[in-house]
Amino acid sequence: RFTAPDGSKSPVGRTRALPSGDLSHYNIAVFSCANKPFGWFNAYAHAAVRDDIDLVVHLGDYLYEYKRGAYPNAAEAVAGRDIEGAGEMLTLDSYRQRYASYRIDPALQELHRRFPMVAIWDDHEFANDAWKGGAENHQPDEGDWFARKAIARQVHGEWLPGPDRIWQRYDIGNLVSLITLDTRVEGREQQLDLGAALKDGKPGLLAFRDGAWSDPKRTLLGTEQEAWVGDTLKASVTAGQKWQLLAQQIVMGNLLTPKDAVSWLGPDAGKRAQGSVNGGIIAASAGVPGNMDSWGGYPAARARLLQAAQAADSDMVVISGDSHNAWAFNLAQDGKPAGVEFAGQSVTSPGYESALKADPALIRAGLVAGNPEMAWCDTSRRGYLTVKFTPDSARCDWVFMSTILARGTAISKGQAATVKRGKRVMQMA
Repeated sequence: RFTAPDGSKSPVGRTRALPSGDLSHYNIAVFSCANKPFGWFNAYAHAAVRDDIDLVVHLGDYLYEYKRGAYPNAAEAVAGRDIEGAGEMLTLDSYRQRYASYRIDPALQELHRRFPMVAIWDDHEFANDAWKGGAENHQPDEGDWFARKAIARQVHGEWLPGPDRIWQRYDIGNLVSLITLDTRVEGREQQLDLGAALKDGKPGLLAFRDGAWSDPKRTLLGTEQEAWVGDTLKASVTAGQKWQLLAQQIVMGNLLTPKDAVSWLGPDAGKRAQGSVNGGIIAASAGVPGNMDSWGGYPAARARLLQAAQAADSDMVVISGDSHNAWAFNLAQDGKPAGVEFAGQSVTSPGYESALKADPALIRAGLVAGNPEMAWCDTSRRGYLTVKFTPDSARCDWVFMSTILARGTAISKGQAATVKRGKRVMQMA
């Protein structure tokens, strides 16, 4: 527990060190994308009362930088979920104030009180769609980007203590190597502008695909981190670790927009959603994904990572956040399995349902049919996931909350998937 300068004492917390030696099982809860004004942190509350969780991993977007009333807007915001301060996080004080306004949430407090957490950042700890040299939501009149980035890193460390460098290896007995990455501000080159390429018609799209998008020199991790992760996967396998759990921010599985996707849109889907889907369909006709911020925007970097996993003979499990939706992918490279990806839905941030206004079952059927790596998805519900490791298998359970609009820990029907060691292809339960 902690004692404040005025003598007041915190509740008594608990923690545990990572175990050593032989383990029969180890269960990890995974969270991402918690935008406080969008709703209650019921996912945190649900996990906090469980007795079968050994470790919590937060994949980032622990909080959001926007000014009050921006995302969500006033009409979307849930009563009683105010943030401080009122403006966008830009200064040291404003970053600290925003973290404090999140940490007064009782569900988040209880999660931290009961479980140790490994927390890595994504973009919103800095600014939307951050890369090493800037961000979509950082403007020239908001000051120097590198100063802002340094402040964001500092305050993240104040509230979520950990190594200064977030790409690390944590061995959990002889069962799992937890390998954390920074796909955001360490080495990421700026996201490509797919919209500009689409404006030039089919010739422009093909030039984009065969040029900038396919550029073998483009990097997501940076040269040093990319070499490190390849070496680390190999070292973990050589040391006898049975699983390599790659904890990182963004979706890795290949995701193309099917040509009939526009038919999924609900009658009240807006023009922005229609334009996004139509753009994705056109891009997919050339084999290009619609999201340039995910691994799909950096295909050469993705290929190198998957090849490194294959070369290491790794039983790699990738966990991802960022997209606000739940996904299951069988990752492949050069026609051979390279691992599996369990991507988690958000704690509160809205997913596809907010824009497409479509039947989630229809979306799932269409996306799975149109994307060979995809085994399953859910594009409408909030929550978290757990991954339970044994020497022989890794099982993911997606836990979906019944609502985030009011406090409660009721859950709706979940989904599970299991991968057997040595198989590198999952089976949906």
